[in-house]
Amino acid sequence: MSNSTTNISERKMRFIYTLRSNGVTCPRVLSTMETIDRGEFVHGHFASRAYEDTPLPIACGQTISQPSIVGLMTQALNVGERDTVLEVGTGSGYQTAILSRLARRVYSVDRHRQLVTQSEKIFRKLDLTNIIAFTADGTRGLFEQAPFDRIMITAAAEDTPGPLLEQLKVGGVMVLPVGPADGVQSLIQVSRHESGFNYEELLKVRFVPLMEGLGEDS
Repeated sequence: MSNSTTNISERKMRFIYTLRSNGVTCPRVLSTMETIDRGEFVHGHFASRAYEDTPLPIACGQTISQPSIVGLMTQALNVGERDTVLEVGTGSGYQTAILSRLARRVYSVDRHRQLVTQSEKIFRKLDLTNIIAFTADGTRGLFEQAPFDRIMITAAAEDTPGPLLEQLKVGGVMVLPVGPADGVQSLIQVSRHESGFNYEELLKVRFVPLMEGLGEDS
């Protein structure tokens, strides 16, 4: 085995250890995150930092989230094998790819066409055939495909978007960061029941803001 292969293997082992150390304990999530190589989604100047537990810049002024936060959000979403998931904020496609290995189908929307196009190339390379990606205003969700078993929002909203709450099935779960764009936000788990919604605050986070409309490249 070459030194470069050994180094990559060691980095991946440390990667999983870091996830566990930060509270990602679900075996399905850990196994999936071990299978989906973050290195496929980090390019250019930051490629050497793909296995670090840190957010990194990507195109269009966005970021690929810190892996431990990706793991905690995925764990909180509690995706089942037969679930249909809506992801708002495709970004690098990393979170999308992880969800695709856990769910029956993933619909992912992003306001930046460039990010959707780049992510779709990676999905094809990895043979992730159960992802349908759109360039769209994610704050409106995807009414035509609703309701969804699970909804994940990967950008911070000032408040939980009403249209997305409406598109969540009874018995469904939504995970999203809520709070001001220029401050610390709270990661929230929303559960829908026959009588309404339950909200649970999970941890403090910091995400790019959820924006209405399409990006300038779209």
